[in-house]
Amino acid sequence: MMTFWLSAGIIFTFLSIAFVLVKWGRTPCEGPYPMHPFTFVAILFTSGLDVGLIMFPLTEFPVYADIVKNPEYSFTNPLALEFGFWGFMIWGFYFLTCFYFCILEPRVRFFELKLVKFLNNAVIIGTCAFTAYLLLANLPWYIPVLAASNVSNIIFTGIVFSVIALAVYSSTDLKYVRILSLSSSLLFLALIVLLWVMAFVVHHLPAGEYVATLGLIGGYFANLDHFVLPINDYHEFYLFWWFAWSIMIGQFTARFVGGLPTYQVFLAMVVVPSIPIALWFSILYYYYLNELSTAGLINWTMIFVGITFVVNSLDSLVRLYTDNLNLTVERFGRVKYFIGNFSVLALLTLAFSGEFLEIEWVGAIVIGLYFFCFLYMLGSKRQQIERLN
Repeated sequence: MMTFWLSAGIIFTFLSIAFVLVKWGRTPCEGPYPMHPFTFVAILFTSGLDVGLIMFPLTEFPVYADIVKNPEYSFTNPLALEFGFWGFMIWGFYFLTCFYFCILEPRVRFFELKLVKFLNNAVIIGTCAFTAYLLLANLPWYIPVLAASNVSNIIFTGIVFSVIALAVYSSTDLKYVRILSLSSSLLFLALIVLLWVMAFVVHHLPAGEYVATLGLIGGYFANLDHFVLPINDYHEFYLFWWFAWSIMIGQFTARFVGGLPTYQVFLAMVVVPSIPIALWFSILYYYYLNELSTAGLINWTMIFVGITFVVNSLDSLVRLYTDNLNLTVERFGRVKYFIGNFSVLALLTLAFSGEFLEIEWVGAIVIGLYFFCFLYMLGSKRQQIERLN
């Protein structure tokens, strides 16, 4: 049943994207806080990703390569699979919701309905906590030196709670969100350059082989149809995860669109973020193929950048749901704002740790919101939509 629900949501989403591009492709999109396209993409990129982008591939390449145990992955190479789980087509989810909140929601006001508003903000808060939980669950693998300690659970919980605290504080002012987004993007690019230098200068590996490795991503585009619907349970988990993020990232990034036509917003949100992702995954895969170690400087740098991504994602989402619910600094003051948000997110993170919550449930709710919003527009807001040129 969950697979059917997910598949229906994916098909509906891609059909909607095609309809939007055909009908409103040249409609200018501008949010209440328009920013330069580079800043907009930086906010999108760092808000829409977390530590999984940095650390997951090294654990997933061997799984994708083992086609004896996982024959469903045999249609292409591990790098193309990794890219397919994180890049290009699925960023269309973010584009669709960004367009909706920029152009349609001011006319439709579906997310101002009481039940919808409650569900939307419950999704945002729950996904914030899931992001923090993923960091907590994977820190023992990221930092094995600390995992060997007798007090590792206390240390890792302290790190995650510190990340939550920093994100909540950062969310108190939009200037922090902007600065952190730009800094995170530059740090990520610097991390890619670091791995290039270590591979080509320190280890003296040929750069031409890396270019050939990068070309393996073409296996994704050659087999695009395989990535539309769930390949297996693990891919299904990823797709639910992307749906869980989609409404809130679209809602947040719609604030910063700077007047670009819709088709350019699509290119900015689908193509542009996929380029650094492709460069990152390809250098990691190059390390995997050549059995190069990432221990030491590289690993600690990856951890730092990954944690920065988590802070960046969380502060964006905290800012979003507090604005939606009028739980702002201006209303409560910094101290109450900080204590309240930190407490809620810390408790929900522990709830995910105890497996009381599942991200698949959150994604399923979001798909339901997609369908109900569409029906609401057809039933109650058709005239308002038809007036939109």
